[in-house]
Amino acid sequence: MSIRDWPALERPRERLLQRGAATLSDAELVATVIGHGSRGKDAIALGRELIAAAGGLQRLLCDTAALEQVSGIGLAKRARLMAAFELARRAMGEQLMNLPKLTNPRDSGRYLTAQLRHLPHEVFACLYLDNHHRVIAFEELFRGTVDAANVHPREVVRACIKHNACAVIFAHNHPSGVAEPSRSDQSITLKLREVLDVIGVRVLDHLVIGAGEPVSMAERGLI
Repeated sequence: MSIRDWPALERPRERLLQRGAATLSDAELVATVIGHGSRGKDAIALGRELIAAAGGLQRLLCDTAALEQVSGIGLAKRARLMAAFELARRAMGEQLMNLPKLTNPRDSGRYLTAQLRHLPHEVFACLYLDNHHRVIAFEELFRGTVDAANVHPREVVRACIKHNACAVIFAHNHPSGVAEPSRSDQSITLKLREVLDVIGVRVLDHLVIGAGEPVSMAERGLI
């Protein structure tokens, strides 16, 4: 029996419209996005399988690799889910931009995790802040291993001046999933702090994004 044959109030889409999205399970929400099942599996079964393949809803939102692992997720369903995930990331960014100020690593950690965790390559990025620590912009600056050979201080200085930033929060991802700052991470952060101090830009933090919670180098006393 397909979901279309279920009683109206048991169908995810109808229940969402009548009772609100909060009444749906994670798998039912995913099912609503993908629209219908495939190959003998209804949409809810596909939703459960996707979440299980990713290792949880949060990881599914950040890592679309699971979309390629589940049978029955074709191009159309993949496109719908990727669009939904991108909308979620942009909504988080809008929420971050509207904060009166950033006060702790948790304020920016969720947004930076959503932006960087799913990437298969290492990216060094920056949040630019004004003098009240409100977000001006987010930007990916470099790709590749975070070390002195790939992170160029002059480019960081140029970007800070372009955005008229008074403070910055750096972030980079570890595709391996291990969010432990390396000696190279510490070295380049200290070098950037020294260079940016000359132009009056404060380095507030450097977050390392891995499989779990982001690691704040400021909280570790490494800055």
